[in-house]
Formats: sequence, structure tokens, C-alpha cells
Amino acid sequence: QVQLVESGGGLVQAGGSLRLSCAASGRTFGAYAMGWFRQAPAKEREFVAAITWSGGTTYYADSVKGRFTISRDGAKTAYLQMNSLKPEDTAVYYCAARGSMWPGHEPSDYDYWGQGTQVTVSS
Repeated sequence: QVQLVESGGGLVQAGGSLRLSCAASGRTFGAYAMGWFRQAPAKEREFVAAITWSGGTTYYADSVKGRFTISRDGAKTAYLQMNSLKPEDTAVYYCAARGSMWPGHEPSDYDYWGQGTQVTVSS
């Protein structure tokens, strides 16, 4: 079992930046790819970014490419650096872990989820 805890959300003006963190605990040995998803009110959860177990390959949704950067610090912490934030980035952001070296792009690809952290971007 893996437990994930996100932090770093908050309220920011358009054009600003935030850095989200995801701390993993529990059964963290082995290969876990990590992903970030977000869910706005009345919308489905959507893929934002993902990173392989090694950290060598990253993937991004078109809507955040060039503005967001995913990274990880070993097996236990993942980050999402969000720059040039827009009001449409407002959502609850979730960290997820997949018991594989390679991440997926769908929520169903992931085995473990954090509780989410709210990001609100004002115009």
C-alpha cells in the first residue's frame, strides 16, 4: 500500500506560479511511475503530467505544455511546477502512483491517489 499526500496548492493571480509536492509513504520500494491529474467543478478528472519511475521521461497535456514541469526526487517525492497560471487551471490537483515503470494518461491506469489540493487562479 502506498499513501500519497499533496501540498502546495493555494490562491494565485493569473500569470503567477505554484509548486505542488506529492509525498509518498508506505510500500514505496519498487517501480512507481507518478502522475498529476486535475478536476474542475462539474468536469471529469483530466491528465496533466506524468513521469517515469526513473524520471527520465515526462509527459504533458497539451493545455499545460511549456508552462508546467513535472519532476521527482527519488521514489518518494514528486513535484509539479506550475508557471504562467491561467484561470482555467483552477481545479483540485491530484497526485497518483502506478505500480509500473511507465505512467499512463488515464485515471484508471493508476493504483494509488492522494486526497487532492485546491489550486485557484484569479483573473
